[in-house]
Amino acid sequence: MTSPPSPPSPSTAPERTACSFCGRDNASAAQFCSDCGKPLQVSAARVPPTYSADRVSASAMPSGQVTTAGDKCRKCGKGVGPEVPFCAHCGTRIADKIEEGMCPGCGAGYAKGSDLFCAKCGYRVGERVSLVTKAVGGNTAAFGSGMRLSGPRIAVLDERGEPNKVFMLDRGEAVIGRGEADLKFEYDVYLSPLHARVDLREGSLWLRDLGSRNGSWVFIDEPTKLVDADLILIGSQVLRFRRLGYPGPHPPEADSTRRMGSVTPPVDVAVLEQLRADGSVRDAFHLSPGRTAILGRESGDWIFPYDQTMSGRHAEIVSEDIEFFVQDAGSRNGVAMSVRGDRELKKGQRFLMGDQILRVENI
Repeated sequence: MTSPPSPPSPSTAPERTACSFCGRDNASAAQFCSDCGKPLQVSAARVPPTYSADRVSASAMPSGQVTTAGDKCRKCGKGVGPEVPFCAHCGTRIADKIEEGMCPGCGAGYAKGSDLFCAKCGYRVGERVSLVTKAVGGNTAAFGSGMRLSGPRIAVLDERGEPNKVFMLDRGEAVIGRGEADLKFEYDVYLSPLHARVDLREGSLWLRDLGSRNGSWVFIDEPTKLVDADLILIGSQVLRFRRLGYPGPHPPEADSTRRMGSVTPPVDVAVLEQLRADGSVRDAFHLSPGRTAILGRESGDWIFPYDQTMSGRHAEIVSEDIEFFVQDAGSRNGVAMSVRGDRELKKGQRFLMGDQILRVENI
C-alpha cells in the first residue's frame, strides 16, 4: 500500500502587497506604497505619521547585502523582499547598492531616486520631474550640469507664447494640478488639486484628465471631427456639440392643408450650445448638412462681440455630408478641444489646464 503524496512545502518567498492604485509590489508590512504614496492598509489612512526623536537615522543604520527572497530585517526581524533597499516596517537600511535617505515625516529610510513616497508614513520624498530651464530677466537659464535632454520635456508658456519654464519628465510621467502634483500651480484657482496626468508609453506621450472641474484642453492644428458631447474652446466661449438626428416625417393633416415654414435648410441635424460657467445653455446655433458656419468676434454666422479673447474671424464648422469638422480660421489664440479619455500629444502641441498653457518640447 502506497502512502499518499506529501503536501508541497510552503513557499519561502515573503508575501507581497500589490498597490491597488499603481500596481507596484510592496512588502506585506508596508502601510504606504513606495511608488505612489497611496495607503496600502486601512489603518494607514486614519493614523497620522509620528516622528520619534530617538529613531536612528537611515545613514547611521547598519547596512547589509542586497536582499534575497526569504531574508529578514536584522533590526525588527520582519521579512523583506528581494532587491529592496529598506525595511518597510522599521526603515532599516538593508541594501548597499541604493543611496539612502531619511523621511522628513517619520524618519524612516527610503531609496533616493527610486521611492516617491515613504513606505512608513506616506510622506512625499521624491520627484517625477526636474526643472531644466527658467526664464530669468528675458534670458533662459539652464539648471544642472550634464543634464539629460533627450527625454520628454514640457514647457510652461507665458503671455507671449514663449517658454517661461521647461520641465523634464524624469520618470516619463507627471501629474499636473494645484495640490500635491509634480507640476504644481498653487495659485491657479481654475486648476483642480490633481487635474491631469501625462504618461510616456511606447514612445508616445499621452494626456488624461483626472476628473477635473474645468477639464483639460488640447489645441488643434488640423480639421477635427466632432462627435456628440464634444466641448470646444473658442476664445473664452465653451461650446458643446450635440447630435439631434433626423426628425420623423410629419403626418398629413386631416383636411390636406399644407404647413408653412422655411424649406431651406430642410432639417437641422446638430447644434452648438454656448455654455455658462454653471453648465446651463445660454444660446444655440443649429447646424445642417451642407452648411458651413463661421464664428468670430466681428464677422461670421455666429458673432461674439463681447469676447476680447476671440479673433475677428476665429473658427469654422465645416459640413461634410452629415459629419461636422471644426478648424482654426487663423485666430491668434487658437481652438482647443476638451480631452476625453486618453489623448496623444505630439511634439510642439499646446494644451491648456486652468490658466496654464503648456507645450510639448520633446518626446
